[in-house]
Amino acid sequence: MASEKKIENEYTRINDEFSRIANMQNKKRIITNKNLLEPELSYKIQGVIYEVANKYGRGLKEQIYQKALEEELAKQRINFKQQKRINIYSLETGKKLGVYVPDFVIEDKIILEIKATDFTANNDINQQRSYLKASKYEIAYLVNFNTPKLYIQRSIFTNDRKSFVAKIMQTHS
Repeated sequence: MASEKKIENEYTRINDEFSRIANMQNKKRIITNKNLLEPELSYKIQGVIYEVANKYGRGLKEQIYQKALEEELAKQRINFKQQKRINIYSLETGKKLGVYVPDFVIEDKIILEIKATDFTANNDINQQRSYLKASKYEIAYLVNFNTPKLYIQRSIFTNDRKSFVAKIMQTHS
């Protein structure tokens, strides 16, 4: 009798756990802060990053993580371009100074740059922010898959803070 009760309790516990998991999967993410730039897309990108990190762990080459991200972005039906050339503009005149080629540009809205090094250098962070400041993009992610803890840095530099954007718009009008 006691063993039957034990089995019944275990069955109920497992059933409840499956129901809880199914309910979690059916819930849609609710964004509470409406002031965030591209909240849904940012959430999806972070999910892709964590999915790749959880699947592959640390220790691989950057090229492997890049291919894994490509696969996961496609699986999630997120539009992206790899190695897209981005114009970099003069902050004063708005004239094109050169180009920057990030690892990914996602839905033509967000830059994603990846690393696979033992630590994230300040130079990498500063370089990413500088490119963000001198391009039309407002959001960038810097991700390092090989640090002891997955490193994700989301940087924002909005176009309303970039005087050259208005100058570019005038020349294209």
